[in-house]
Amino acid sequence: MAPRLQLEKAAWRWVETVKPEEIRQEHINLAYRINLPACKRGTCRRNCKGNPNCLVGIGEQAWLGEIDENAFHNIDDPNSERRDKNTFVGLTNLGATCYVNTFLQVWFHNLELRRSLYQCHNSRAQEHNIESDYEPQSICEHLQYLFALLQNSNRKYIDPSGLVKALGLDTGQQQDAQEFSKLFLSLLEDTLSKQKNTNLQNVIQRQFCGQFSYVTVCNQCGRSSALPSRFYELELNIQGHKNLTECVTEFLKEEKLDGENRYFCESCQSKQNATRRIKLHSLPPTLNLQLMRFVFDRQTGHKKKLNTFISFPEQLDMGPFLEGKPYQKCVYELSAVLIHRGISAYSGHYIAHVKDARTGDWYKFNDEEIEKMEGKKLQLGIEEDIAETVKSQTRKPKCSKGYHCSRNAYMLVYKVQEEESSDISRTNVEVPAFLQRLVDQDNHKFEEWCSEMADMRKQSVDKGKAKHEEVKELYELLPAKDGEPYEFIPLEWLKKWLDDSTATKEIDNSLFFISMWLAMGCVCRF
Repeated sequence: MAPRLQLEKAAWRWVETVKPEEIRQEHINLAYRINLPACKRGTCRRNCKGNPNCLVGIGEQAWLGEIDENAFHNIDDPNSERRDKNTFVGLTNLGATCYVNTFLQVWFHNLELRRSLYQCHNSRAQEHNIESDYEPQSICEHLQYLFALLQNSNRKYIDPSGLVKALGLDTGQQQDAQEFSKLFLSLLEDTLSKQKNTNLQNVIQRQFCGQFSYVTVCNQCGRSSALPSRFYELELNIQGHKNLTECVTEFLKEEKLDGENRYFCESCQSKQNATRRIKLHSLPPTLNLQLMRFVFDRQTGHKKKLNTFISFPEQLDMGPFLEGKPYQKCVYELSAVLIHRGISAYSGHYIAHVKDARTGDWYKFNDEEIEKMEGKKLQLGIEEDIAETVKSQTRKPKCSKGYHCSRNAYMLVYKVQEEESSDISRTNVEVPAFLQRLVDQDNHKFEEWCSEMADMRKQSVDKGKAKHEEVKELYELLPAKDGEPYEFIPLEWLKKWLDDSTATKEIDNSLFFISMWLAMGCVCRF
């Protein structure tokens, strides 16, 4: 027989000879082993079931050790939600909206666009009653408010759900990022064209719009015809290319029109073989270059991602590609790189690397998280590590100084190189008073929330410390000394009380009495 069972049988052996009316206190003490010495802390690996005076293994380590205030609450430090000094504000990912967040950060760092948006007329915001929450309506109003919060909010990150909802986007489904960029700029252009201020009506054209023409030359008569067109971004094929120069060169290369693609020449009044090419006439201050990574696969009938390494420079000279504009500024500096991590066109994660126009520092914008790059240098880092294993991965080529290499970059943003100036107004964009008032209102709500959370944490900690002292005092009284009155307390009740005194119920000792009456007829295991 096991030692424990032997002890239990010995403790109840007296029931075989003692009548119920002869039961005394010493019998109860013997049956329930009241007189066993208390176990010393550290000698038992777990609570001794055969010793009611064992107070080991019921949570005493947490209550008798050093105080850890974090154990008294489950409330995060509200200051972890506070914006760090001298950094930017992030954007909440609403499910699958990281692609939206990357573009918003890029556009926010376009100082000319931000300054122009702040100048847009907004009577609703100007007349807003500060006692109620401000709810923008138009796309322009949403961007105004969002940019003002990104600039002066006390929060570490803000929620763009108002703008996302106004755009009618599905937060659970990742959209085509390149298509979103084009559609959003078109929508913003249409919205700004309705402003009364004529300087604002064409701000999108001034910032992003360039001009080229499709020039077709008839091989028969030599007639040349040009079809002018505007562009807001250049869509560059990357398949089969190693660097940006090759991509731009292919975009402008001459195309033969023959066979079924012959050109109808108005001079010849018949279809003729011809050549066609694109001629660049003017470039915008902000040059958006779409690297066409997501292409249609005719074999599968679905889109696929091209994980091709493309080299691109920090400084881009577009002069050799421009037609007949010797005096136009053609030297551009890299200002943003948009990254898609993942091997599939239908999944993955979007990140933006953006250069601060004021300081020249590079930052990585990853939804709520923002990281400043060291040494004012673009560092693509782990963005080049594709999460899933790719068969026949190509080794990353070596990049020359002043160049970067990426197989995940899908959009490059270049800004025309400006002459160095001591005029700080060029890089200083002030939030207008009517928008700052709304930001102050939101900051006040945030500070109130931080104060409430801090008070809740303090109350929980104070309560925990008081409970800690209460438990320590109780341990000094336990177990009862010889001759002192005592009560039976179920072990489970005591554990719950130690955990949280407000969650315990009344003590139910009926189990002890049932065991006693059962023991009168037989020696039972308790």
